[in-house]
Amino acid sequence: MNKSTSNYIDQLLIESGLFPTKKAPQRPLNNFDFSNETILITGAAGSVGSELSKQLLACDYKKLILVDVAESPLYDLINDLKLENITTVDFFLLNITDEETLRHLFETYKPTLIFHTAAYKHVPLMEKIPYEAVKLNVFGTKILADLSMEYNVKKFIFISTDKAVNPIGIMGMSKRVAESYLSTKSTTRFIITRFGNILGSNGSVLLLFKKQIELGVPLTVTDNDISRYFINKRKACSLILEVATLNSKESNIYTFNMGQPIKIIDLAERLASFYNSIQTKIEIKITELRPGEKLHEHLISKNEILIPTKNKDILLVQSKNNFKTKRSDFSELTSVNPSMSNSEIKSILEKYI
Repeated sequence: MNKSTSNYIDQLLIESGLFPTKKAPQRPLNNFDFSNETILITGAAGSVGSELSKQLLACDYKKLILVDVAESPLYDLINDLKLENITTVDFFLLNITDEETLRHLFETYKPTLIFHTAAYKHVPLMEKIPYEAVKLNVFGTKILADLSMEYNVKKFIFISTDKAVNPIGIMGMSKRVAESYLSTKSTTRFIITRFGNILGSNGSVLLLFKKQIELGVPLTVTDNDISRYFINKRKACSLILEVATLNSKESNIYTFNMGQPIKIIDLAERLASFYNSIQTKIEIKITELRPGEKLHEHLISKNEILIPTKNKDILLVQSKNNFKTKRSDFSELTSVNPSMSNSEIKSILEKYI
């Protein structure tokens, strides 16, 4: 690993508050104006949802509705926020695949801006339970989008992933199919944000490395060459909020400037080099690629190009040569059920990619 790569990794770790000896600098949050908006966040207790919630508290908004299906994380979020004015924020334990309950929420609050972060994200796990990935990532998104159009939501921000580009696994496929559904023209403006791994998020490789170091076991890397794009949570959520204020008509897909992809072996070696100086020698073990896992991720497909915006950290993803994404009608996907084999479900998903 060269010095510039080492310094870049150190910078990411410091910004994310994960560097072993250095405290993350607290940059001031942007105060975006959402004063006329009733904002709904799905998956509000997750890594992205909770950070969006916290940053929105520094903004002007009309009402904030925080929804999650996970009881304990939602309870923790309520305590973490320590709200001064609880009347502007409501919390709901709710599954977005429950259309009746979701419709009641729309009828009651009439949200005008939605940040849809709720999803199943763990790649190997979704390979084992593809039905659940389809149910939540595809049909949960469809239910939410359909209600948004019915109840005249102004903007719907969908949190996608770089794994939706040229996907090979169930998770990436399900997110790509959801992206295609949101390509529809509507009075609701659907906006997609794609980015890489959130440093320090639930399931992050860094948290796995940290746990392995604490247990005194080797750091596990699935391949010598595997690489990923990384972005810290605070920056990603600030950019998501900024995207929600944009009104570009050129495309509905954005991605973020995350620099060059980082080899996971370099990340492991950088952490090991620090801890080796204060503990016993830490080993790194190469295992194998997990089910559904790619060696490298991409931000755009062969039919897309990146267009700069006024903010150097926000890039517009535009189709080449008027290439049109066909909106999925989901007719065959509706046949997916828990009794189907994993290969059957995957073969159906592949037809929509």
